[in-house]
Amino acid sequence: MQPNDRTASPPTLRWLAIATILGTGLIHIVEAPDAFGEATYKGVLFVANGMGALVAAFGVYRDRRGPGWVLGLLVAGGALLAYVASRTVGLPGLPAEPDAWLEPMGVASLVCEGLFVVLFVLAQRARTGASQ
Repeated sequence: MQPNDRTASPPTLRWLAIATILGTGLIHIVEAPDAFGEATYKGVLFVANGMGALVAAFGVYRDRRGPGWVLGLLVAGGALLAYVASRTVGLPGLPAEPDAWLEPMGVASLVCEGLFVVLFVLAQRARTGASQ
């Protein structure tokens, strides 16, 4: 056992987190061209989400002191909040889309993002329990 293994997340939890954050990023990369068509800044944010998800996945894989986990939380949590905002109050320069709640790619992304947030909480609890 390496010294940092006491604070590492369980392997199954890590791999699930990697899969969910990569799912979030992949969905945003696939949807980026449409997002650029709506507003340039939205397309840039979709690409940034995809790149951030990739970096977060690598950080979660390394699983040392949590920077990947925190970046993943920012990527997933930010995307969740932006999704809700886009459907309720709208994004800057774009009207609200109240009829788009059940768009398939949006729902798939919400599932990935929500699962990552849950896995983040579980990983933090596992770390806290392991360090006590």
